[in-house]
Amino acid sequence: MSDAADNGDVVEPGSTNRQQDLRAADFTVASSKVTHEGMLTTLRVDTVRMPDGEAVEREIAQRPNAVAMVPLTDDGEVILVRQYRHAVGGHELEIPAGLLDVDGEPEEDAAQRELAEEIGATGTLRRLIRFHNSSGWSDEATIVFSATDLTEATAPDGFVAEGEEAAMTVVRMPLDDAVAAVHRNEITDAKTVIGLLLVATAAGS
Repeated sequence: MSDAADNGDVVEPGSTNRQQDLRAADFTVASSKVTHEGMLTTLRVDTVRMPDGEAVEREIAQRPNAVAMVPLTDDGEVILVRQYRHAVGGHELEIPAGLLDVDGEPEEDAAQRELAEEIGATGTLRRLIRFHNSSGWSDEATIVFSATDLTEATAPDGFVAEGEEAAMTVVRMPLDDAVAAVHRNEITDAKTVIGLLLVATAAGS
């Protein structure tokens, strides 16, 4: 084992997170101030005390978690959506996704609902990963599923696509082509990159 591992800097695969948890406890919040409360995002500034006593400010965005799904057809295609994303000033090709913003709704139910709303189908879900979108400044996490055995479904009663979703289009393409688009830097949305590559790896693409 390396010196770094002996010093507790590396946690070997299969070991517990006890060392990591103890180190995290050495970082304490001296104060916290909310600077903005929006519809879905709360911004706060924390003063964090480092293990050596230094105090630093960290800006944090609190957001609901999300689900994202990689819908796969029986003939090897993946179903994506093309949606305008104002933050990047253009359209993104993405897997269907949505926020966990319905109180008490289980992740799997939210995933099926979003599939029905965005591509008009539901399927058999398999959880692939839960990842932090950007752990340096936000607490938001996304749970990614694969969706197979797709069947036609209608959106829940009362659902009306609004804003960018009203102009969203559905795109079907071979999974291999979607993975190639990732490698060409044509698909850059993080959840989509992660979901496509995980599914492709599992399929041996």
